[in-house]
Amino acid sequence: MVAILKEENIGSNGQKLNVYQCGGALIHRQAVLTAAHCVNGKQPQELKVRAGEWDTQTKNEIYPHQDREIEKVVVHEGFHSGALYNDYAILILKTPVEYAENVDIICLAEINANFDGSRCFASGWGKDIFGKEGRYQVILKKVELPIVQQNTCQDIMRTTRLGRYFLLDKSFICAGGEAGKDTCKGDGGSPLVCPLRNDPAKYVQAGIVAWGLGCGENGTPGVYANIAYGRQWIDEQMAFHNLDNSVYQYPN
Repeated sequence: MVAILKEENIGSNGQKLNVYQCGGALIHRQAVLTAAHCVNGKQPQELKVRAGEWDTQTKNEIYPHQDREIEKVVVHEGFHSGALYNDYAILILKTPVEYAENVDIICLAEINANFDGSRCFASGWGKDIFGKEGRYQVILKKVELPIVQQNTCQDIMRTTRLGRYFLLDKSFICAGGEAGKDTCKGDGGSPLVCPLRNDPAKYVQAGIVAWGLGCGENGTPGVYANIAYGRQWIDEQMAFHNLDNSVYQYPN
C-alpha cells in the first residue's frame, strides 16, 4: 500500500505541503499500480509516491517511510474518464524503493482469475463516511468486503440512479454491499486483495478502488478495476519499460 501525494505551495513564503491524492500498490520496486482516474492528466513532476506510510500525521513511527519521485505516468489507452472503464495506471519511479519491514510488493491476480464468493480486504486513508461530514483517515485502515458476482452487481446497480439499462463493464469487479463497510472518497487507486482459493493464507491483488455510489449505503457494492481483466496490459507495460514482471507473479 502506497500513498500518492501532490506537492502544493501554500502561503507566500513558498512553503510546500504534501496533499494526499489517492492510494496505490507497489508491484515492483520501481512501479506502482493505481487507478487511472487518480493520475490521468497529471505530470510526473507533480506527484510523488510514499511507501511504508501508516500514520500520516507523525514521523516517529517504528519504520520510516520512503518517498520516490515519478519518472512516468502510464495510463491505460482504453481508459474512459466518464464511465471509468479500464481504470488502470502505472507510475514508473525514478529510483527503486528499498525492501523493508513495512515496504514490499504485492502479487497480482492471474488473467481470468475469479474471486466470486471470496472475502477480501481493501485498505486506504480515505473518508470514513460519505459527504462533507466525512473525515480523511490519519491511520491506514482496512475493511473486509465480500466479492459480489458480476451479474448480481449489475442488477443491484440497476436499482439505483444509474437506471435499469446500466451495463457493468467487464473491466470492473464489485465488492461490498454490507452496511457501513466500504471504500470511500480518497481511497481511489488503493488495492483490494483476496485470498487464493488453493492457498487461503496468501493474498493477491484482485482490484483497484475505482468508484461507488455513496459509501456503504443501501447495500450497494463498491466498484473496482478488475486486475484479472487488466493483467495482460499490466504485463505488457512492465515489459515495455524493461521491468521484470516475474516479481508480482504468484509462484505456482
